Amino acid sequence: MSDDFEVHGPHDEALEHAGHGGHHAPPDPFAGRVAVMTAVFATLGAIFSYQGGSTEGLALFYKNEAAIRKTEAADQWSYYQAKGEKQNLAELGAALTSKDTAASAKFQADVAKYEQQKAAIRQHAEALEKGVREADAESEEQLHRHHRWAQATTLTQIAISLAAITLLTRRRWLLVGALGVAGVGVLVGVAAAAGL
Repeated sequence: MSDDFEVHGPHDEALEHAGHGGHHAPPDPFAGRVAVMTAVFATLGAIFSYQGGSTEGLALFYKNEAAIRKTEAADQWSYYQAKGEKQNLAELGAALTSKDTAASAKFQADVAKYEQQKAAIRQHAEALEKGVREADAESEEQLHRHHRWAQATTLTQIAISLAAITLLTRRRWLLVGALGVAGVGVLVGVAAAAGL
Protein backbone atom coordinates (compact mmCIF):
# COMPACT_ATOMS: atom_id res chain seq x y z
CA MET A 1 0.00 0.00 0.00
CA SER A 2 2.82 2.41 0.67
CA ASP A 3 3.98 1.81 -2.90
CA ASP A 4 0.94 3.64 -4.33
CA PHE A 5 1.38 6.78 -2.27
CA GLU A 6 4.02 9.40 -3.32
CA VAL A 7 4.81 12.71 -1.68
CA HIS A 8 6.11 15.44 -3.97
CA GLY A 9 7.93 18.51 -2.71
CA PRO A 10 7.74 21.90 -4.41
CA HIS A 11 11.10 21.31 -6.06
CA ASP A 12 9.94 18.00 -7.58
CA GLU A 13 6.80 19.63 -8.90
CA ALA A 14 8.76 22.44 -10.51
CA LEU A 15 11.08 19.97 -12.22
CA GLU A 16 8.20 17.86 -13.42
CA HIS A 17 6.34 20.93 -14.63
CA ALA A 18 9.40 22.17 -16.54
CA GLY A 19 9.99 18.71 -17.98
CA HIS A 20 6.51 18.58 -19.46
CA GLY A 21 6.83 21.96 -21.17
CA GLY A 22 5.38 23.95 -18.36
CA HIS A 23 4.09 27.44 -18.90
CA HIS A 24 6.53 30.32 -18.61
CA ALA A 25 5.73 33.95 -18.28
CA PRO A 26 5.53 35.62 -21.69
CA PRO A 27 8.69 37.55 -22.56
CA ASP A 28 8.59 41.25 -21.74
CA PRO A 29 9.61 43.15 -24.90
CA PHE A 30 9.99 46.44 -23.01
CA ALA A 31 12.42 44.91 -20.53
CA GLY A 32 14.32 43.22 -23.35
CA ARG A 33 14.71 46.48 -25.27
CA VAL A 34 15.88 48.33 -22.17
CA ALA A 35 18.35 45.54 -21.38
CA VAL A 36 19.83 45.66 -24.88
CA MET A 37 19.96 49.45 -24.75
CA THR A 38 21.76 49.26 -21.40
CA ALA A 39 24.28 46.79 -22.83
CA VAL A 40 24.97 49.17 -25.73
CA PHE A 41 25.39 52.07 -23.29
CA ALA A 42 27.78 49.98 -21.18
CA THR A 43 29.84 49.15 -24.27
CA LEU A 44 30.02 52.81 -25.28
CA GLY A 45 30.96 53.74 -21.72
CA ALA A 46 33.78 51.19 -21.73
CA ILE A 47 35.13 52.58 -25.01
CA PHE A 48 34.92 56.14 -23.73
CA SER A 49 36.63 55.16 -20.48
CA TYR A 50 39.45 53.40 -22.34
CA GLN A 51 39.99 56.42 -24.59
CA GLY A 52 39.98 58.70 -21.53
CA GLY A 53 42.69 56.64 -19.87
CA SER A 54 44.72 56.58 -23.07
CA THR A 55 44.62 60.35 -23.53
CA GLU A 56 45.46 60.89 -19.87
CA GLY A 57 48.54 58.71 -20.31
CA LEU A 58 49.55 60.67 -23.41
CA ALA A 59 49.06 63.97 -21.58
CA LEU A 60 51.38 62.79 -18.82
CA PHE A 61 53.91 61.52 -21.38
CA TYR A 62 54.06 64.89 -23.16
CA LYS A 63 54.23 66.78 -19.87
CA ASN A 64 57.17 64.59 -18.86
CA GLU A 65 58.83 65.26 -22.23
CA ALA A 66 58.38 68.98 -21.66
CA ALA A 67 59.98 68.73 -18.22
CA ILE A 68 62.95 66.79 -19.58
CA ARG A 69 63.47 69.26 -22.41
CA LYS A 70 63.12 72.17 -20.00
CA THR A 71 65.90 70.72 -17.86
CA GLU A 72 68.07 70.19 -20.94
CA ALA A 73 67.40 73.77 -22.05
CA ALA A 74 68.32 75.08 -18.59
CA ASP A 75 71.56 73.07 -18.77
CA GLN A 76 72.32 74.59 -22.17
CA TRP A 77 71.67 78.11 -20.88
CA SER A 78 74.00 77.43 -17.95
CA TYR A 79 76.62 76.21 -20.41
CA TYR A 80 76.00 79.36 -22.47
CA GLN A 81 76.57 81.51 -19.38
CA ALA A 82 79.78 79.64 -18.55
CA LYS A 83 81.08 80.30 -22.06
CA GLY A 84 80.05 83.95 -21.67
CA GLU A 85 82.05 84.20 -18.45
CA LYS A 86 85.07 82.65 -20.16
CA GLN A 87 84.59 85.12 -23.00
CA ASN A 88 84.49 88.00 -20.52
CA LEU A 89 87.70 86.76 -18.89
CA ALA A 90 89.35 86.48 -22.31
CA GLU A 91 88.23 90.03 -23.15
CA LEU A 92 89.68 91.22 -19.84
CA GLY A 93 92.91 89.32 -20.58
CA ALA A 94 93.09 90.94 -24.03
CA ALA A 95 92.57 94.38 -22.50
CA LEU A 96 95.20 93.82 -19.80
CA THR A 97 97.75 92.49 -22.30
CA SER A 98 97.12 95.05 -25.01
CA LYS A 99 100.85 96.00 -25.02
CA ASP A 100 101.89 92.34 -25.47
CA THR A 101 100.61 91.55 -28.98
CA ALA A 102 101.19 87.78 -28.76
CA ALA A 103 99.30 87.40 -25.48
CA SER A 104 96.61 89.83 -26.61
CA ALA A 105 96.18 87.90 -29.90
CA LYS A 106 95.75 84.64 -27.95
CA PHE A 107 93.07 86.22 -25.77
CA GLN A 108 91.34 87.70 -28.87
CA ALA A 109 91.32 84.25 -30.48
CA ASP A 110 89.74 82.88 -27.29
CA VAL A 111 87.10 85.64 -27.40
CA ALA A 112 86.21 84.68 -31.00
CA LYS A 113 86.17 80.97 -30.11
CA TYR A 114 83.82 81.53 -27.16
CA GLU A 115 81.58 83.78 -29.23
CA GLN A 116 81.25 81.04 -31.87
CA GLN A 117 80.61 78.35 -29.22
CA LYS A 118 77.97 80.53 -27.56
CA ALA A 119 76.10 80.92 -30.86
CA ALA A 120 75.84 77.13 -31.31
CA ILE A 121 74.85 76.63 -27.66
CA ARG A 122 72.21 79.35 -27.95
CA GLN A 123 70.69 77.72 -31.05
CA HIS A 124 70.52 74.37 -29.27
CA ALA A 125 68.96 75.91 -26.13
CA GLU A 126 66.37 77.78 -28.21
CA ALA A 127 65.51 74.56 -30.10
CA LEU A 128 65.04 72.77 -26.78
CA GLU A 129 62.78 75.58 -25.53
CA LYS A 130 60.72 75.27 -28.72
CA GLY A 131 60.41 71.54 -27.98
CA VAL A 132 59.23 72.39 -24.45
CA ARG A 133 56.48 74.63 -25.85
CA GLU A 134 55.42 71.97 -28.37
CA ALA A 135 55.33 69.19 -25.76
CA ASP A 136 53.38 71.43 -23.35
CA ALA A 137 50.87 72.26 -26.10
CA GLU A 138 50.47 68.58 -26.98
CA SER A 139 50.01 67.73 -23.29
CA GLU A 140 47.29 70.36 -22.98
CA GLU A 141 45.58 69.02 -26.10
CA GLN A 142 45.60 65.46 -24.75
CA LEU A 143 44.39 66.64 -21.34
CA HIS A 144 41.51 68.50 -23.02
CA ARG A 145 40.58 65.30 -24.88
CA HIS A 146 40.82 63.35 -21.62
CA HIS A 147 38.28 65.71 -20.04
CA ARG A 148 35.94 65.24 -23.00
CA TRP A 149 36.23 61.44 -22.79
CA ALA A 150 35.55 61.63 -19.03
CA GLN A 151 32.44 63.74 -19.70
CA ALA A 152 31.25 61.23 -22.32
CA THR A 153 31.84 58.37 -19.88
CA THR A 154 29.92 60.16 -17.13
CA LEU A 155 26.97 60.89 -19.42
CA THR A 156 26.90 57.24 -20.50
CA GLN A 157 26.87 56.12 -16.87
CA ILE A 158 23.97 58.49 -16.18
CA ALA A 159 22.13 57.02 -19.19
CA ILE A 160 22.69 53.51 -17.81
CA SER A 161 21.30 54.60 -14.43
CA LEU A 162 18.26 56.16 -16.09
CA ALA A 163 17.70 52.96 -18.07
CA ALA A 164 17.80 50.94 -14.85
CA ILE A 165 15.31 53.31 -13.20
CA THR A 166 13.15 53.04 -16.33
CA LEU A 167 13.12 49.27 -16.03
CA LEU A 168 12.28 49.36 -12.32
CA THR A 169 9.58 52.04 -12.53
CA ARG A 170 8.24 51.09 -15.98
CA ARG A 171 8.10 54.81 -16.83
CA ARG A 172 8.53 55.06 -20.56
CA TRP A 173 9.28 58.78 -20.44
CA LEU A 174 12.48 57.96 -18.55
CA LEU A 175 13.50 55.89 -21.56
CA VAL A 176 13.49 59.07 -23.64
CA GLY A 177 15.64 60.75 -21.00
CA ALA A 178 18.10 57.84 -21.02
CA LEU A 179 18.33 57.94 -24.81
CA GLY A 180 18.77 61.73 -24.76
CA VAL A 181 21.57 61.63 -22.20
CA ALA A 182 23.25 58.79 -24.09
CA GLY A 183 22.95 60.81 -27.31
CA VAL A 184 24.66 63.79 -25.70
CA GLY A 185 27.34 61.43 -24.38
CA VAL A 186 27.94 60.12 -27.90
CA LEU A 187 28.22 63.69 -29.23
CA VAL A 188 30.74 64.55 -26.53
CA GLY A 189 32.64 61.36 -27.41
CA VAL A 190 32.71 62.41 -31.08
CA ALA A 191 33.97 65.84 -30.01
CA ALA A 192 36.71 64.16 -27.97
CA ALA A 193 37.74 62.00 -30.92
CA ALA A 194 37.85 65.07 -33.16
CA GLY A 195 39.83 67.05 -30.59
CA LEU A 196 37.13 69.68 -30.11
